[in-house]
Amino acid sequence: MASFIEALLNWLRSLFFKTEMELTLVGLQNSGKTTLVNVIASGQYSEDMIPTVGFNMRKVTKGNVTMKLWDIGGQPRFRSMWERYCRGVNAIVFVLDAADRDKLDAARTELRNLLDKPQLANIPVLVLGNKNDLPGALTVEEIIETMDLKQIASREVSCYSISAKNQVNIDITLQWLTKKGASKSNSRF
Repeated sequence: MASFIEALLNWLRSLFFKTEMELTLVGLQNSGKTTLVNVIASGQYSEDMIPTVGFNMRKVTKGNVTMKLWDIGGQPRFRSMWERYCRGVNAIVFVLDAADRDKLDAARTELRNLLDKPQLANIPVLVLGNKNDLPGALTVEEIIETMDLKQIASREVSCYSISAKNQVNIDITLQWLTKKGASKSNSRF
Protein backbone atom coordinates (compact mmCIF):
# COMPACT_ATOMS: atom_id res chain seq x y z
CA MET A 1 0.00 0.00 0.00
CA ALA A 2 2.84 2.40 0.86
CA SER A 3 4.47 1.84 -2.55
CA PHE A 4 1.14 2.60 -4.26
CA ILE A 5 0.83 5.88 -2.35
CA GLU A 6 4.44 6.77 -3.15
CA ALA A 7 3.87 6.03 -6.85
CA LEU A 8 0.71 8.14 -6.81
CA LEU A 9 2.53 11.05 -5.16
CA ASN A 10 5.39 10.81 -7.66
CA TRP A 11 2.88 10.84 -10.53
CA LEU A 12 1.13 13.90 -9.11
CA ARG A 13 4.46 15.68 -8.64
CA SER A 14 5.41 14.90 -12.23
CA LEU A 15 2.30 16.71 -13.44
CA PHE A 16 3.31 19.97 -11.80
CA PHE A 17 7.06 19.97 -11.30
CA LYS A 18 9.97 19.77 -13.69
CA THR A 19 13.24 18.31 -12.53
CA GLU A 20 16.56 19.76 -13.61
CA MET A 21 19.78 17.84 -13.29
CA GLU A 22 23.41 18.08 -14.32
CA LEU A 23 25.45 15.16 -15.61
CA THR A 24 29.07 14.97 -16.67
CA LEU A 25 30.21 12.48 -19.30
CA VAL A 26 33.86 11.52 -19.08
CA GLY A 27 35.98 8.72 -20.50
CA LEU A 28 38.98 8.19 -22.71
CA GLN A 29 39.07 9.65 -26.22
CA ASN A 30 37.01 7.84 -28.87
CA SER A 31 34.77 6.09 -26.34
CA GLY A 32 31.62 7.62 -27.82
CA LYS A 33 30.66 10.35 -25.34
CA THR A 34 29.64 12.94 -27.92
CA THR A 35 27.86 10.32 -30.00
CA LEU A 36 25.90 9.29 -26.91
CA VAL A 37 24.94 12.91 -26.15
CA ASN A 38 23.75 13.37 -29.75
CA VAL A 39 21.71 10.16 -29.66
CA ILE A 40 20.12 11.14 -26.34
CA ALA A 41 19.35 14.64 -27.63
CA SER A 42 18.11 13.89 -31.13
CA GLY A 43 17.90 10.14 -31.58
CA GLN A 44 20.33 10.51 -34.48
CA TYR A 45 23.65 8.75 -35.01
CA SER A 46 26.36 10.42 -37.09
CA GLU A 47 29.32 8.47 -38.43
CA ASP A 48 31.48 11.58 -38.87
CA MET A 49 32.28 12.76 -35.35
CA ILE A 50 35.29 14.87 -34.55
CA PRO A 51 37.01 14.58 -31.17
CA THR A 52 35.78 16.96 -28.49
CA VAL A 53 38.31 19.67 -27.79
CA GLY A 54 37.77 20.83 -24.21
CA PHE A 55 34.07 20.39 -23.52
CA ASN A 56 30.57 20.69 -24.94
CA MET A 57 27.39 21.40 -23.00
CA ARG A 58 23.94 20.44 -24.17
CA LYS A 59 20.52 20.67 -22.52
CA VAL A 60 18.11 17.84 -23.23
CA THR A 61 14.55 17.48 -21.97
CA LYS A 62 13.06 14.01 -21.56
CA GLY A 63 9.58 14.10 -20.07
CA ASN A 64 9.69 16.29 -16.98
CA VAL A 65 13.46 16.02 -16.63
CA THR A 66 15.83 18.57 -18.16
CA MET A 67 19.38 17.27 -18.27
CA LYS A 68 22.38 19.55 -18.62
CA LEU A 69 24.99 17.26 -20.17
CA TRP A 70 28.66 18.20 -19.87
CA ASP A 71 30.66 16.25 -22.49
CA ILE A 72 34.35 16.53 -21.55
CA GLY A 73 37.19 15.67 -23.93
CA GLY A 74 38.98 12.42 -23.17
CA GLN A 75 42.45 13.19 -24.49
CA PRO A 76 45.16 13.17 -21.78
CA ARG A 77 45.49 16.97 -21.81
CA PHE A 78 41.79 17.38 -20.86
CA ARG A 79 41.58 14.77 -18.10
CA SER A 80 42.71 17.24 -15.45
CA MET A 81 39.47 19.16 -16.18
CA TRP A 82 37.24 16.19 -15.37
CA GLU A 83 37.09 16.86 -11.64
CA ARG A 84 36.08 20.49 -12.10
CA TYR A 85 33.11 19.55 -14.29
CA CYS A 86 32.08 16.65 -12.05
CA ARG A 87 31.69 18.72 -8.88
CA GLY A 88 28.11 19.04 -7.70
CA VAL A 89 26.52 17.04 -10.54
CA ASN A 90 23.69 14.55 -10.03
CA ALA A 91 25.74 11.76 -11.61
CA ILE A 92 29.02 11.05 -13.34
CA VAL A 93 28.72 9.02 -16.54
CA PHE A 94 31.95 7.21 -17.43
CA VAL A 95 31.84 6.04 -21.06
CA LEU A 96 34.14 3.19 -22.00
CA ASP A 97 34.89 1.73 -25.44
CA ALA A 98 34.04 -1.86 -24.52
CA ALA A 99 35.70 -3.18 -27.69
CA ASP A 100 39.08 -1.47 -27.17
CA ARG A 101 40.79 -3.83 -24.76
CA ASP A 102 44.13 -2.02 -25.11
CA LYS A 103 42.74 1.02 -23.27
CA LEU A 104 41.08 -0.81 -20.36
CA ASP A 105 43.98 -0.33 -17.93
CA ALA A 106 44.12 3.39 -18.68
CA ALA A 107 40.32 3.69 -18.36
CA ARG A 108 40.33 1.90 -14.98
CA THR A 109 43.17 4.13 -13.73
CA GLU A 110 41.46 7.34 -14.88
CA LEU A 111 38.12 6.33 -13.34
CA ARG A 112 39.79 5.43 -10.05
CA ASN A 113 41.78 8.69 -10.00
CA LEU A 114 38.59 10.68 -10.61
CA LEU A 115 36.57 8.89 -7.94
CA ASP A 116 39.36 9.34 -5.39
CA LYS A 117 38.83 13.12 -5.46
CA PRO A 118 37.29 14.15 -2.09
CA GLN A 119 35.03 16.78 -3.68
CA LEU A 120 33.32 14.07 -5.74
CA ALA A 121 32.44 11.85 -2.79
CA ASN A 122 29.00 10.22 -2.89
CA ILE A 123 28.16 11.28 -6.46
CA PRO A 124 26.58 8.28 -8.23
CA VAL A 125 28.48 6.81 -11.16
CA LEU A 126 27.11 5.16 -14.27
CA VAL A 127 29.68 3.20 -16.26
CA LEU A 128 28.62 2.61 -19.85
CA GLY A 129 30.41 0.03 -21.94
CA ASN A 130 29.77 1.56 -25.36
CA LYS A 131 30.21 -0.10 -28.77
CA ASN A 132 28.72 -3.46 -27.76
CA ASP A 133 27.92 -3.88 -31.47
CA LEU A 134 31.62 -4.49 -32.22
CA PRO A 135 33.25 -7.92 -32.13
CA GLY A 136 35.02 -8.73 -28.87
CA ALA A 137 33.20 -6.07 -26.85
CA LEU A 138 33.13 -6.75 -23.13
CA THR A 139 29.90 -7.88 -21.48
CA VAL A 140 28.50 -6.04 -18.45
CA GLU A 141 29.97 -8.71 -16.16
CA GLU A 142 33.40 -8.35 -17.80
CA ILE A 143 33.25 -4.55 -17.51
CA ILE A 144 32.35 -4.78 -13.81
CA GLU A 145 35.26 -7.14 -13.21
CA THR A 146 37.83 -5.40 -15.45
CA MET A 147 37.03 -1.94 -14.08
CA ASP A 148 36.97 -3.23 -10.45
CA LEU A 149 33.54 -1.67 -9.96
CA LYS A 150 32.61 -3.93 -7.05
CA GLN A 151 35.54 -2.45 -5.12
CA ILE A 152 33.89 0.98 -5.16
CA ALA A 153 31.92 0.97 -1.91
CA SER A 154 31.64 4.68 -1.18
CA ARG A 155 28.93 5.52 -3.73
CA GLU A 156 26.25 4.08 -5.96
CA VAL A 157 27.70 2.48 -9.09
CA SER A 158 25.74 1.06 -12.00
CA CYS A 159 26.93 -0.42 -15.27
CA TYR A 160 25.27 -1.03 -18.64
CA SER A 161 26.45 -2.32 -21.99
CA ILE A 162 25.26 0.00 -24.77
CA SER A 163 25.66 0.84 -28.42
CA ALA A 164 25.10 4.53 -29.09
CA LYS A 165 25.37 3.76 -32.81
CA ASN A 166 22.58 1.17 -32.79
CA GLN A 167 20.75 2.76 -29.84
CA VAL A 168 20.98 -0.45 -27.79
CA ASN A 169 20.11 0.06 -24.10
CA ILE A 170 19.82 3.83 -24.50
CA ASP A 171 16.33 3.52 -23.01
CA ILE A 172 17.55 1.93 -19.77
CA THR A 173 20.39 4.45 -19.62
CA LEU A 174 17.87 7.29 -19.85
CA GLN A 175 15.70 5.65 -17.18
CA TRP A 176 18.69 5.46 -14.82
CA LEU A 177 19.65 9.07 -15.53
CA THR A 178 16.15 10.46 -15.06
CA LYS A 179 15.78 8.55 -11.80
CA LYS A 180 18.91 10.31 -10.53
CA GLY A 181 17.12 13.58 -11.18
CA ALA A 182 13.95 12.43 -9.44
CA SER A 183 15.47 10.82 -6.37
CA LYS A 184 18.61 9.75 -4.60
CA SER A 185 18.38 5.97 -4.36
CA ASN A 186 20.99 3.74 -2.79
CA SER A 187 20.79 0.66 -4.99
CA ARG A 188 23.88 -0.96 -6.49
CA PHE A 189 24.32 -2.92 -9.71
